[in-house]
Amino acid sequence: MTLWDGSFPFYPGTNACFPFDTTWAIIASVFLSALVTSIIILPGIRGKGRLFWLLRVVTSLFIGAVVLSEDWESGWVTANTSYKSFSCAVVNADIGLHIGLAGVNITLVGNPVHQVNETIDYNEHFAWSFDADYDHSYSEGLEKGLPSPILYVAEKFTTQSPCNVHRQYRISSRYASITLWMALCTWLISILLFSMPILLYGGYMLLLTAVLMFFSLLFFVTVRNIPKCPILFGPASLKTDYGRSFWLTLTTGECLSGAFGLHSCSDNTSAVLHLLSYERPKSSVAFGDNASLHAVCFRAALPAAGTECDCSQLCAPSETEACFQPGRGKERRSRWVGQVPPAS
Repeated sequence: MTLWDGSFPFYPGTNACFPFDTTWAIIASVFLSALVTSIIILPGIRGKGRLFWLLRVVTSLFIGAVVLSEDWESGWVTANTSYKSFSCAVVNADIGLHIGLAGVNITLVGNPVHQVNETIDYNEHFAWSFDADYDHSYSEGLEKGLPSPILYVAEKFTTQSPCNVHRQYRISSRYASITLWMALCTWLISILLFSMPILLYGGYMLLLTAVLMFFSLLFFVTVRNIPKCPILFGPASLKTDYGRSFWLTLTTGECLSGAFGLHSCSDNTSAVLHLLSYERPKSSVAFGDNASLHAVCFRAALPAAGTECDCSQLCAPSETEACFQPGRGKERRSRWVGQVPPAS
């Protein structure tokens, strides 16, 4: 080993490696803290609404965590490959590619981790977000002397690469990111509406959140239509597929749409059952010149025969008892139910 632990003294030092993905750790920490806070204040809620309130909080936090996740496409391969440029050393390592909406993460983990007198455990991020320069990040990786497998995979996504995938990934990721931030805003609005409570409009906001999630998936799927760039390590090939964030977003969008659909169906079913609960008439009475007037009087109990019926509650002509209006012109119009009106 050299004086500087295998690193060149006049170049920036290598990144410190972490045993887990820090992005997922930050997201999990934030939302778990909110969940613990909700559980602490849970005993202050009375009655059976306590369980429903906890379920609503857990669902809302899960949706927010899904919106902020970023592992949209990933792939792994195990191969024997050269370790660094101008070196004959060959290592056996797991090489991972994780494509998100803000850039790519390239992972290199040795099998075993300690080989050629070094610890092979790298996780490098190359950003292509709004204010990031991917080519500049790649140049910095060259200056730091990153391992050859990481630089080889990162080169496939540069603007000068013959693969020509940088522009497609960057544009689709940008639109998907915009729609997901909009979904995050509608999700926050739905939480406010549910807490007021304005359940109907809160459901509309959840439905809009699901629609925005589907649009973000649609924007990202368009990248799959371009020809794939081969990433070869000898006989082994690194192939990518949709990651955890993609499937979580799809599942969450479907669940939100299904929940809103069931809520709408339950409301419609309740309205239909409410209408069917009223008694239907057994007969209708005609008067005058064989004309009949049918009107719906939505009341739990109809008045007895010979008494007045309040026709202010009448709806469209249809199926129940008839309210007669025998008088014409300026005469007083009396209302009769269940009997023939007097002759005019």
